[in-house]
Amino acid sequence: MRKIDPPLVSLSGLVLNNQSGVPEQLAVKRKPAWLKAKVPGGPGYQRLKTIMDEHRLHTVCEEARCPNMGECWARGVATIMILGDTCTRACGFCNVKTGRPPVLDKDEPRRVAESLALMGLKHVVITSVNRDELPDGGAGVWAETIIRTREACPEMSVEVLIPDFEGNWAALQMVIDARPHIINHNLETVRRMYPAVRPSAKFDRSLELLRRVKEQGGIAKTGVMVGIGERDDEVLALMDEVQAGSGSDILTIGQYLQPTRNHLPMDRWVTPAQFEKFREEGLARGFKVVESGPLVRSSYHADHQADSLTSISGERERQSHEAMASILRGRTR
Repeated sequence: MRKIDPPLVSLSGLVLNNQSGVPEQLAVKRKPAWLKAKVPGGPGYQRLKTIMDEHRLHTVCEEARCPNMGECWARGVATIMILGDTCTRACGFCNVKTGRPPVLDKDEPRRVAESLALMGLKHVVITSVNRDELPDGGAGVWAETIIRTREACPEMSVEVLIPDFEGNWAALQMVIDARPHIINHNLETVRRMYPAVRPSAKFDRSLELLRRVKEQGGIAKTGVMVGIGERDDEVLALMDEVQAGSGSDILTIGQYLQPTRNHLPMDRWVTPAQFEKFREEGLARGFKVVESGPLVRSSYHADHQADSLTSISGERERQSHEAMASILRGRTR
């Protein structure tokens, strides 16, 4: 069991507003009209929720209170969380609980793959909490989960949203070698705000992770929140750095929503018009896909991204042909 160093910066009393002399906004601000999402429901949503509960799967959709949960689940897209539901880090924006994680569940990869086979999804996003107390950061479980999932669900595209493994590149390589269709690692915010927003992470380390994924021919994806204290020009500068430093394929940009009054305060509501400008700027800078909008989260339209940028369409067609050939062989016997 590794000893975890405390964060370099305490989030208590931080003031993220750019104006001097402005106190923290501790009260959750009233949401504008464009930021309303539908309440999750419907048969597709209920079916997936029942299966996840039965198989003890943790979903980041629920933990992070994602506003798109109902839409995604109804479309056959889900985000599940492995390695437990307790994170070793305490990022100021995140609603996942922090603390000392339970004993590592080594049977989780088998259970996840079997459950996903039952769910019949088109696309899955697998993410995890940080497990910095483990020597490999949980990479072994990550790799086995990917391999078992691809074997159990050959027609489903697999995207992984991974931690930084504290710069353990051998651990990252285990994930790359397992061959998920898309590897996502979120930068979360602009460089200037890392000490406040991600005190246990490093901007350049995350950029290096994306570079290594892309260098080996993978589809690299990242995402950021806006409205947490950054400036628009810093978002554009981040796009430039990501393209220059990694050549990543996909960028997601969404509105930061303060989960509780104990989390980092929100600085502003970013308008739909500004999100559209971010999308245009991202595409102009070389990203193949940019999802930018108030309710956009990492997994938003992730199935469409896999269909357009990965080999999954060909894999599905091959599986269909093999299944048809098997049926025809059976009829001729």
